[in-house]
Amino acid sequence: MNKLLEVEDISIKFGGLTAVQNFSLDLKPGEIVGLIGPNGAGKTTVFNIITGIYKPTSGKIFFKGEDITFLRPDQITKMGIARTFQNIRLFTNLPVIENVLVGQHLRLKSSWFNASFNTRSYRKEEKEMRERAFKLLEDVGLYEMRNEKAGSLPYGQQRRLEIARALATNPELVLLDEPAAGMSPQESQELMEFIREIRERFKVTIFMIEHHMRVVMGICERIKVIDHGVTIAHGTPNEIQNNDRVIEAYLGVDLNA
Repeated sequence: MNKLLEVEDISIKFGGLTAVQNFSLDLKPGEIVGLIGPNGAGKTTVFNIITGIYKPTSGKIFFKGEDITFLRPDQITKMGIARTFQNIRLFTNLPVIENVLVGQHLRLKSSWFNASFNTRSYRKEEKEMRERAFKLLEDVGLYEMRNEKAGSLPYGQQRRLEIARALATNPELVLLDEPAAGMSPQESQELMEFIREIRERFKVTIFMIEHHMRVVMGICERIKVIDHGVTIAHGTPNEIQNNDRVIEAYLGVDLNA
């Protein structure tokens, strides 16, 4: 199977501190892969490098065979990589539907002139975007809330909306940064089912950071573990649960919890 994403020995330094060292990863289409590690291990830094927010000190990143190492975040998104954030970043005072439409603007083909003068071609494209947004909200179970302000949604539904906005960019790879953060056990279970569903429905590959071990072990097919920016393990959930270096890094945390 072809590799969708190839991360080759990326490292990044901030001053004299090496935040990530020689991190490598291959993702195949359709996989759900986890990235775990203690707080401060460098997980979100890896996401920021892949999505162009940070530029690596060394190493290369390839997406669908193309070098994206030094592309801008908007260029990387256009190529088909979307992400969510550890802290939810919605437009809380805008309706749910508007939050999803924002995600589609990157694919807008109409010129500034057409938008400014509200031309027929722009109105047609805007209508099509709104129809796609409605369909997306139906697919993720948020259609009934489409006109509510995003900030008024329960926490779990805000997480769903953030994922829906990422899906609105029409990605092939979705990076989820701690999607289960702050969720109850029931919400976490629903999230696992939701992630599996969007993988199948939207034919996307998922790379996720998560601290909830029950979510990681229950949904990921492979798991990468880093500690202080260095990879200490990579394998199946069962292999990770029984890895002495991983257990030591988590200082006795029950990886089955």
